[in-house]
Amino acid sequence: MKRLLFVLCTLCVIATGAMAQKEKVKNQPYADLKWFHLGFHVGLHAQDLLLTNSGVTTNGETWFAEIPSYSPGFSVGVIGDLYLNPYFNLRLTPTIHFGDKKFIFREQSTGEEFTTNTRSTYLSFPLDIKYTALRLNNYRPYLIGGIYGSFDLGRKKDNPILLKGTDFGLEFGIGCDIYLPFFKLCPELKFCFGLLDLLEKDRASLNDRDLIKYTDALSKATSRMVVLTFNFE
Repeated sequence: MKRLLFVLCTLCVIATGAMAQKEKVKNQPYADLKWFHLGFHVGLHAQDLLLTNSGVTTNGETWFAEIPSYSPGFSVGVIGDLYLNPYFNLRLTPTIHFGDKKFIFREQSTGEEFTTNTRSTYLSFPLDIKYTALRLNNYRPYLIGGIYGSFDLGRKKDNPILLKGTDFGLEFGIGCDIYLPFFKLCPELKFCFGLLDLLEKDRASLNDRDLIKYTDALSKATSRMVVLTFNFE
C-alpha cells in the first residue's frame, strides 16, 4: 500500500508539473497566423562534390581524384514566408554561400599527388514547403523540403577544375522554432543534393594545356552541401 501511495504521489507530481508546463505563458502567441512575414538567416555550410573518375589515360598518365574533407564556409540570406494553413508554409530563402572545395589528384602508377582548390560563391534560391508540428509552449519543431536553383558567382576559367555556373537540386532538413519575446530564433539543418553534372569539359580557353589531364580524369561531378543556419523571424 505504501508503495502504491508513493507511485500515485509521484504520478501526481509529474502530472502537476506537466500541467504547469502546458499552462506556461507563450511568447508571440499569434506569430504563426501572419499570412506573410520576412526574416534573415546566417550560418555555416560545407560544400562537397560526388566525383566519378573516368580512368582515362592522358599522355601516359592516369589520375584519380577525391575531395578528402569538408571545407567550412559562411552563409547569409533572407527569408520570405507565406502562410498556407496551421501546419504548412511556403518559403523562399535567397542565400549566398561563400566557400571552396579541395581536390586531391593521384597518379595511378607513380603515386604523384596534385592538390587544387576551387572557390565557389553560390547564389541560391530555395523554394521549400515547411511542415510544422504542434506548438509546445515556446518550441515548435518542423520538417522542411523543396527544390533550389543556384548560380556560381566565383568561377575562374584558369582553374585546373572548372565547374559550371548553374545548378539545380533537392533539399530537405529539420529545425525548431523557438519563440522569444520579440522574435523567433530557428536553428535549422539542411541537406542539399545537386541533380546536374557540374563538370565543365569544354576547356578551350584554358591557358595551361597541361592541366587538361585533371579535367580528363573526371567524367562527372554533382554537388552536395550541408547547411546549418540560425533563422531570425
